[in-house]
Amino acid sequence: MIIYVLDIIGTFAFAISGVLVAMQKRMDAFGIFIIAFVTAVGGGTLRDVLIGKTPVGWMNDLNYGYAITLAVIFSILFKKRLNKLRKSLFLFDTIGLGVFTIIGVEIGISQQLHPFICIALGTMSASFGGVIRDILCNEIPVIFRKEIYAIACVLGGVTFFVLQYFKLDENVIYISTASMVITIRLLVVKFKIQLPKLYQ
Repeated sequence: MIIYVLDIIGTFAFAISGVLVAMQKRMDAFGIFIIAFVTAVGGGTLRDVLIGKTPVGWMNDLNYGYAITLAVIFSILFKKRLNKLRKSLFLFDTIGLGVFTIIGVEIGISQQLHPFICIALGTMSASFGGVIRDILCNEIPVIFRKEIYAIACVLGGVTFFVLQYFKLDENVIYISTASMVITIRLLVVKFKIQLPKLYQ
């Protein structure tokens, strides 16, 4: 049950981050909804297709659609209060990143996949919605050009398995994993930490 709740929360958070990007690009209402939608479910859709889980999750549960629609309405109604778009975008994107890392890892475990593959699925679930969003908005995806992004998901996935090895409570594992991802992102942005570039 907690995984399902986290999934809805992550969907809502990522949808808001999509709305904020779309509004920065001055898209119309339909464009805003589409960007919110692909940001929220893009990574999960790709994950489900790769593991052969079809129809993909959001097709079997309208609550995902409701969460995305609510996020769009919320963002549009309160757009004046979300005047610091960069900070708002970063906040919701980071929350979604932490939550969807857990979801992807858990789904990999449920499919009895190797931990390495589970971590890859968690990273994909968390980051590829943002990749699709950025491509559709004619931007180079954040994951490829700026501060550490996907690596935060990888380290979160590693944290998940380490804590699971010590047989800690499920809720502790979830909270710790999400906190690891979110903390890394906060520190990376605050101190402007980047991977070395292989060009001058």
